[in-house]
Amino acid sequence: MITVLISTFEVAMYEKTILDNGLRVVTSSLPNARSVCVSIYVGAGSRYEPSKTAGLSHFLEHLFFKGTERRSTPKIISETIEGIGGVLNAATDREATVYWAKVPKSHFPVALDLLIDMLKNSKFDPSEIEKERMVVLEELNMVNEYPSHRAAAILDQLMWPDNSLGRDVAGTKESVSAITRKHLLDYMGHQYVMPNMVVSVAGDIAHLEIVKIVNSLVTGWPTNKLLSLETVVNNQCEPRFKIENRKTEQAHICIGFHGLSAEDPDRFALDLLCTVLGEGMSSRLFLEVRENAGLAYDVHCSVDHLRDCGAFSVYAGVDPKKMDKAIRSIVGVLSSVKDGIPEVEMDKAREFTKGRLLLRMEDTRAVTGWLGGQELLKGNILTVNEVVEALDRIKSCELERIAGELLREENMSMSIVGPYKKGERFQELMVL
Repeated sequence: MITVLISTFEVAMYEKTILDNGLRVVTSSLPNARSVCVSIYVGAGSRYEPSKTAGLSHFLEHLFFKGTERRSTPKIISETIEGIGGVLNAATDREATVYWAKVPKSHFPVALDLLIDMLKNSKFDPSEIEKERMVVLEELNMVNEYPSHRAAAILDQLMWPDNSLGRDVAGTKESVSAITRKHLLDYMGHQYVMPNMVVSVAGDIAHLEIVKIVNSLVTGWPTNKLLSLETVVNNQCEPRFKIENRKTEQAHICIGFHGLSAEDPDRFALDLLCTVLGEGMSSRLFLEVRENAGLAYDVHCSVDHLRDCGAFSVYAGVDPKKMDKAIRSIVGVLSSVKDGIPEVEMDKAREFTKGRLLLRMEDTRAVTGWLGGQELLKGNILTVNEVVEALDRIKSCELERIAGELLREENMSMSIVGPYKKGERFQELMVL
């Protein structure tokens, strides 16, 4: 073991150890927690994949649950955790994949052993690969059946054309069908290596005990050169629009803008702007579009901060006959923040954001995500108190400035899925 770092910003929010092989272990001691969550973060996601084999990361994630030398079947793997009352799952995104298990405190060594066994010793049986390929293809079919998902996918295509960010993380039917066992093993050999992984643990546990167990389990792990993440060049200079004609009872609209990266100093201000506009039942979009105009049941906005770029987006599901009114209403709300945000509204958004963060940190799974995600993608961890302090420093004029910089027509993309053959009239409403 090389070094141990202890957070000095909060009372032992986390401790960190870097093993000799480059694996980072971060833990958070939560004395009153009855559960322990173990999460393993890997720098593997859709941004590392060539277009011809898009979906590699997601396909590989599925296959790690299909059997190891010691646990030969999916049933044995699932029963290892479910048999002790725990939860086992995984998720793949654009820049990372996470495998996690949440178990009662007394069983945390089982969770550690299982997750590392899965990532180190999976068999990748050819017959299991073919069966799981069918499962992934059905997953793609399922996702494409949901018009709201299609609207979001089309928005990604508009914002990130000819780039991995514009593709579904799970790939396409063609790309998944083209993935071979060799593709999977080669990709795993590059990305599933110790310097590209973080073990994050939260609960009533001792850091050095976790480090000792992890160190004993990862001996003999092979190393290799990491693949490069596909970069992004934002050359958008005019509004982008696309409509997909689908016979639906409800029409779905997504409006997006290029946003800020995970390292941008203004990212917390953009988070607050998102809260003002579309998070919670007292946000501007909810009050105007739903409560005042009665145009939508679900209307909200979200922010994505990636390593070198980001996105700000709005979603609404509306009556197809009222799409024109909905677009005008949404665009009007987006424009309104450029005219100023009263201090009382600013304070409410700030306390909303802080409160949701603090409440989330009572869950061991959320704590491992906070620590592991930051450590993997940024190489350093901001504590909760540091983020709260950053939010407290933000002034309303900063939100107005960011709204003026990002919420512009030339930075705007809009996708619609619904029973429309033509969309020129909607495109004409993209005026900010």
